[in-house]
Amino acid sequence: MNLKVSIITVVYNNFSTINETINSVIAQSYSNIEYIVIDGNSTDGTRKILESRKKDIDILVSEPDSGIYDAMNKGINLATGDIIGTLNADDFFADNNVVTRIISAFETDSSIQAIYSNVVFIDDSGQQKITRYYSSKNFYPWMFKFGFQPAHPTFYIKKQVFKQYGIYRTDLRIAGDFELLMRFMLRYKIKHKYIEDVWVKMRTGGASTSGLKSVFSVNSEILIACKANSVYTNKIMIYSKYLIKWWGFIIKKI
Repeated sequence: MNLKVSIITVVYNNFSTINETINSVIAQSYSNIEYIVIDGNSTDGTRKILESRKKDIDILVSEPDSGIYDAMNKGINLATGDIIGTLNADDFFADNNVVTRIISAFETDSSIQAIYSNVVFIDDSGQQKITRYYSSKNFYPWMFKFGFQPAHPTFYIKKQVFKQYGIYRTDLRIAGDFELLMRFMLRYKIKHKYIEDVWVKMRTGGASTSGLKSVFSVNSEILIACKANSVYTNKIMIYSKYLIKWWGFIIKKI
């Protein structure tokens, strides 16, 4: 079938990590990849790197945006692949065969509309020491009401689903991915499948992993997202997830 996959990287001032992200895409063994990079008009030298690596990028946009989800939407609207996924500008694929395994899952069952897997968080020491393991294995759509979601960086979805059910909400600054996954999986009940694997290595310090302030912000937006999709929840239900999440720091996998 040789499905085409569009991988979108949204970047803003990621001078120190963007090269590694690009390298992990071009090192993939799967050949039918459309690589899209949306730069939010970086000011730290990132744009120079992107310009120097144009041969490794199929579509490059460098202009101001209204936030990460606005940038992701630009990438989705430009994508021509059958399947669409994202790779953050400070993350990278766990190995060179990740995309091959992703496409294999779609080809094995053509009725599947989306798939997802697991991620690991690593420190910035350069040794790639795993600090947390985020498993999507025991996730079920009803868990959205408690603030849980599958690992968004591993979420690959057929482009047709975006056309049918919409793209990211840009009024949400941190939880736009939570809202989109909940809308697709819980509200519209698309056919999805979990794959037991690790697809992405993430550095800590992103928009949703950068301190106590972001915890309050993301949970406030989760409440808004649930209400917008007619999903009953409350603050107690949302914050109860932290009683469980700490296990991710204990159960570490390589």
